[in-house]
Amino acid sequence: MPTSSSTSSSLSTELGRVNQNSLCGVSRATHPRAMLARAPLHLVSARPGRPSSRTSRITAAAAPRGDERNASSRREALSASLALATSALWLPGSLSAPPSALAASVAVPRTSDALRGTNVRPSRVIKGCWQLSGGHGGDRESDRTKGDAATLEDFEAFARVGITTFDTGPEACGYGPSELVIGEYLRSAAGRARADEVKVFTKLCCVGREQYNVTKDWVEANVERPRKRLGVDKLAMVQMYWNDYSSRGYVDAALYLTDLKHQGKIEAVSLTNFDTKRMKEMVDAGAEISTNQIQYSLLDRRPEKYMTKYCAETGIGLLPYGVIAGGFLSDKYLNARPEDIRTNTYSLRKYASVLGQVGGYDWYQSLLKTLHEVALKHRTSIANVASKWVLDSPVVPAIIIGARNSSHVSDHVALFDFELDAQDRAAIENVLAKGTKSNEDAYTWERGGRW
Repeated sequence: MPTSSSTSSSLSTELGRVNQNSLCGVSRATHPRAMLARAPLHLVSARPGRPSSRTSRITAAAAPRGDERNASSRREALSASLALATSALWLPGSLSAPPSALAASVAVPRTSDALRGTNVRPSRVIKGCWQLSGGHGGDRESDRTKGDAATLEDFEAFARVGITTFDTGPEACGYGPSELVIGEYLRSAAGRARADEVKVFTKLCCVGREQYNVTKDWVEANVERPRKRLGVDKLAMVQMYWNDYSSRGYVDAALYLTDLKHQGKIEAVSLTNFDTKRMKEMVDAGAEISTNQIQYSLLDRRPEKYMTKYCAETGIGLLPYGVIAGGFLSDKYLNARPEDIRTNTYSLRKYASVLGQVGGYDWYQSLLKTLHEVALKHRTSIANVASKWVLDSPVVPAIIIGARNSSHVSDHVALFDFELDAQDRAAIENVLAKGTKSNEDAYTWERGGRW
């Protein structure tokens, strides 16, 4: 399991040593097949077989896009009060222009089309709440993962710019008290005023004995619990996670969730961290699957192996997390030395091990340099270029961005002020082609398989 939030290591010693942890708190190291999968590896340069001299040896445990571009469907331009609010949140270096230049920007739009089989239209950027589980504090001066600062202030800062969809889950999925924290916001004056706008996506986490004898009553009880915590009449989305594929009870559980959808208790039945094969099994059995939440980024393109094709055929959307790899795909790390990078949050340790799989530190820096050139061209940030690349996928209705604080809200708004062109995409693809390609479907490695 990850160490506490107070632990800080350098990238050169910690990058791949910390186990890759699943979204639902299941450590790759403790997975039944993990002992067979452990092997030493190196962070390598783009040249095969040549370990980088700048890094030390590490051990691996390791639908339509709906941009709403036309004026009639876009949200109103940010008001003067919003410009003042984002000015207080802006950090130097996070954008090529200060927040005053954002006054002409548009708020984050919702998807123009509803998710498959529903009337749900999430904001195209979703605030991920894994950071409220603990272990994401990092530097004290920027930590806003606890208390009122994380609820009344930060949640409203996101909602004010149109980020009105929040992704959460129960403790069993590694989200700590985040459902309760969101419930506090929803019950506040600001939250009540946005009752018709805010959508909360939560999860059903099947990680224990219930996997081998799942019942309709168990599923219903574990849907009712988050509804009461959030204080809502109906859950906008329930995303199911299943830990042990040796039990096919996930098919029954997905059908039980579909029944609850028909009863009006939830709006969307969805999945998280399922591979393509199991997703197809549930759909073929009659489960009404709307989306699958999965890791997808410039560092992790495993969904492109099989999943994006299946989603394009069925209309199921992907809700990617890890799109900026815990911050690794940002201006902060351009030209940084690995020994100077502190992996002091769960996210940084999680994505450090991913980085070790896909090309190593020299390749990673070449990617950042290319993204930086594209960002300069569009007067935006590396993080926005990386996010836009994922968001532009035809099967991605929205992306999930985890946030320790609201300091980058203005940058999320700027994500909709530019478009990547063919030249940009070709330059990025040229770097990606030099990285290590995946051999398996999404979320196979975390379960003890190959990358």
